Amino acid sequence: MRAFVYERYGPPERLRMDEVDKPAPNADQVLVKVLAASVNAADWHLLRGKPLFSRATLGLLRPKHKILGGDIAGQVEAVGSDVTRFTSGDAVYANLLDHGYGGFADYVAVPAAVMALKPANLSFEEAAAVPMAAVTALQGLGRHGAIQPTQRVLINGATGGVGSFAVQLAKAYGAEVTAVTSTPNLDLVRSLGADHVVDYTTTDVTRGERRYDLILDTVGNRSVADLRQALAEGGKAAVTGFTSVAKLLGVSLRGGKDVAQVQAHVTSRDLELLSELIEAGKVRPRIDRRYPFADIPAAIAYLEQGHAKAKVVVTMP
Repeated sequence: MRAFVYERYGPPERLRMDEVDKPAPNADQVLVKVLAASVNAADWHLLRGKPLFSRATLGLLRPKHKILGGDIAGQVEAVGSDVTRFTSGDAVYANLLDHGYGGFADYVAVPAAVMALKPANLSFEEAAAVPMAAVTALQGLGRHGAIQPTQRVLINGATGGVGSFAVQLAKAYGAEVTAVTSTPNLDLVRSLGADHVVDYTTTDVTRGERRYDLILDTVGNRSVADLRQALAEGGKAAVTGFTSVAKLLGVSLRGGKDVAQVQAHVTSRDLELLSELIEAGKVRPRIDRRYPFADIPAAIAYLEQGHAKAKVVVTMP
């Protein structure tokens, strides 16, 4: 089968299309024919082996996992002997973040525990845009407990992959949502349902009068002190992304109980919950750009620039 592989850390140009062996599913896995995939920040971080300390687990000199791609949607080709929830021909979507990646290929073996039936009202491209970003938003918003309808929620980075889902999810649970974005994206974030929109190029949301019960920072460009400045009494913040190692360490060392780092881990239960919300019309993935399979390096390069609005997806021929 075809797959994009890389054998050394570096820029997207290091990726090359190659012929590799088609995987066979283990007892608890499902073999999926990949029909669409999405690109995530994790892909370019893994490709470049950055931050450098991450190579302790990714591979010191060379990457352990040679095929990137965490989010996929496709059709079940075969099931392992222990799998009972899926059958050949099922339309599914999944995330491989904790299971070696491998989605940028014609086929991938997926643990049944990180897969769910595709929402009936989404295309394969749309479904591939959901798992990592939407589950990160879901787990980030729920890090400190269930959202209450009376809560004021602030989403920093509201038009990125995670942020675009976070705005919709917070609204689905009845919160009053303030979304932070840049000037070109104001209309987009309003279309996601935000009650209030802040343009960070003209306004520092942490210095305003409004205070928030919950902050989800999907960018990680604010200090712990900034986040606490914007919190209401008893408020909590969750940080799902980081612009630098210093910011990551700041949250890890000084965040305490009220400012927490969130590392999402996708489960079937999360995907099934998202499917319910999507099929009910409360959440919908937004796609910025679509790339053909052969242009995966270009898709990663575009996402790495940091200007993508919502999700970037890849379609298999």
